Amino acid sequence: MTKWQIMAGIIMTCSLVTAETLDITPYLGDNWYGLYFNGEKVGYLVKRITVNEREEVEVLEDARFRVTMSGAKQGMSIMTKRSYAKDGKLLSIDMEMQDPAQSSSFHALVQGDEMVMKSALGGAVREESFPRPQESLNDALRDALWIRSNPEPGAVLNFSVFEPMYQKEVMGMSRIAGVEERIFNGVSTKIYEVHSVLDLMDIESTSFVAEDGTTVEDLVSDVFTMRLEPEDSAKDVDYTVDTMVSNAVILPEGISDARSRPWLRLRLTGPLREAHLFNDIRQHMALLDDQVDFYAEKTDLSLLDIPTLPLEDPELLRHTRPSAYIQSDDPRLIEKAREIVGDETNILKASQKICSWVYGNMKSVYSARLSNALDALESLEGDCTEYTVLFVGLACAAGIPAKISAGLIYVEGARPGFYFHQWATVWMGEWIDVDPAFNQIPVDVTHIKLAEGDLFRQARILPLIGRLAISLQDEPLNREEIPDDIENAGEESLPEE
Repeated sequence: MTKWQIMAGIIMTCSLVTAETLDITPYLGDNWYGLYFNGEKVGYLVKRITVNEREEVEVLEDARFRVTMSGAKQGMSIMTKRSYAKDGKLLSIDMEMQDPAQSSSFHALVQGDEMVMKSALGGAVREESFPRPQESLNDALRDALWIRSNPEPGAVLNFSVFEPMYQKEVMGMSRIAGVEERIFNGVSTKIYEVHSVLDLMDIESTSFVAEDGTTVEDLVSDVFTMRLEPEDSAKDVDYTVDTMVSNAVILPEGISDARSRPWLRLRLTGPLREAHLFNDIRQHMALLDDQVDFYAEKTDLSLLDIPTLPLEDPELLRHTRPSAYIQSDDPRLIEKAREIVGDETNILKASQKICSWVYGNMKSVYSARLSNALDALESLEGDCTEYTVLFVGLACAAGIPAKISAGLIYVEGARPGFYFHQWATVWMGEWIDVDPAFNQIPVDVTHIKLAEGDLFRQARILPLIGRLAISLQDEPLNREEIPDDIENAGEESLPEE
């Protein structure tokens, strides 16, 4: 699983100047930032604020990354430009992403009471409408405006921002955690410590903002840092860190019979929350103080009453709907799914056919790309992300409810440990985990599910990257002690449309 997907793409309660009276002059120009991942330089970003000939304010953020995945250096870029009218109302959002294999773009235009967005991924263009976002210029410049008003510690600010990649308007709240004097640009200045949290995504960040409104440093989930630097220093991205290894949970000793063992019990330590806990037919997770007890058993599929196609339950069919990344209504995916599945109506057997086809036809290549099902079908190469989106796209195109799961999987080798990974979950009378990258139905017991759903929900894993420890427990869990009606804190239903 590529963390960059997740990273790629984040009512005022204090007195702020309104957009109508805002003098934009102090905020115009460029600020350059170095980008760091777990302390290692991985790229740079420029934030540019300008006013065009129509007196519209344009806020540009252009980030460039060079990441190393299993020894191969790869480049990525993410550019977002937001335009606001003179009165501060949002006009448009343009977002472009380039990765080693493709380019993706989003163009959102506010039209009356709605916003129409065209997304281009995998050679397919999709147009969708959303309610007009609440986001305004005050949100885009929130820290700068807020800090220049000299807020007191404890002051709170609510904000909203529409994220094209997640296709949602994200609400957030910031709080002044403290104020201190620091040396900045050679002189003593007040630095405000601002703690923020994004609703639903459960992502926290800490920003350090100078009294003139300049963000000096932004730390996201204690993993990703954006640091103000001179332009030349920001662009210096010479580094050697391998993101695959640096984010793994390395074990002192390997796990015997990892792929075939009937059960596995682990103790997980780190910033885990209720939102990361998934309990289902295969795995059980319990939060004990600052640790999580994880137990998994191999799923016995013979005990399931396997449903047949076509399904009629509207609630289940919601999990076959198309999205910008899973284009299950595209004729190319539908045709390939029919070719693979044929006349098979048993969902287990149909899923096995799709899983085997993906496993047998995909070429494993580690990548930092932003993946979607159509691109994966065209290239037939990638890592677990591409395997998963292609499998889910084909399954949904065949009418099989499927969704993306993300978490950890045990990998043997010179540095045995748990590595971030993606796989699929399919409805077979129960939600059953399927891993097309390993051709597993069901998956082995070393899969630790920590997130489920689209990129928006997978972003919850970000605070865990590089901050987990795992130890092997010798005693199996007594399954009779587990209630039948376990509340799955991590699982969420799809929003109503």
